[in-house]
Amino acid sequence: MRQDPRQRRPGPHHGPGSRGRGLARRMAVGVLGALGAVALAGCSMPRVSQVLPAAPVPVYERETFDARSAFARDFVAGTADTCNAARRALLSQGYIASPGAPSESDQVQAQKRFQPEGEVHAVIEFHVVCAPSARGERTTVLYASAVHDRFTLKKSSTAASIGVSPLGSISVPIRSGSEALIKVGSETIASRGFYERFFELVEKILAEQKGLD
Repeated sequence: MRQDPRQRRPGPHHGPGSRGRGLARRMAVGVLGALGAVALAGCSMPRVSQVLPAAPVPVYERETFDARSAFARDFVAGTADTCNAARRALLSQGYIASPGAPSESDQVQAQKRFQPEGEVHAVIEFHVVCAPSARGERTTVLYASAVHDRFTLKKSSTAASIGVSPLGSISVPIRSGSEALIKVGSETIASRGFYERFFELVEKILAEQKGLD
């Protein structure tokens, strides 16, 4: 006996609610998997401190204020004689000394210009101060400091025109150029050997001056 198709039981009904719960489960599984992958990647990635370069040391932190300075030397001579020897030492090497006031006999200012390359220029500014090292003793401390300035030659051109009235509106372009030195760097020379050579020459000139007394 055949069963009436209308009397068959319907199968399980998959409504909107069951489909939504399935989708939610799949999304939850996907999120957990993604979080696990991120956690594993975080363990293998280097720290930020290992990737970023170390910050440069500030310039003022490099100042040691060492008592054994390269910028000073003791001389067995009076203040005036020591500064005069320093002035003669710089003049003998092509430096141009600035004329100082009589009250500034314990100081020397001098400069020398260089052109190491075609459009590169340099200037060394020398500063010398002579101070008595001890009261009642004929000894002087000579302090020397030199600044190295660097310049580059910058060229610029301008155009002008001249109208010739008899010929109407004819104009002739005329170009003119100008040059200027632009400072690109400046630093205090810290080379101990540089000042050693200067102090040795001052010592030699002082010995000559003592022989003339």
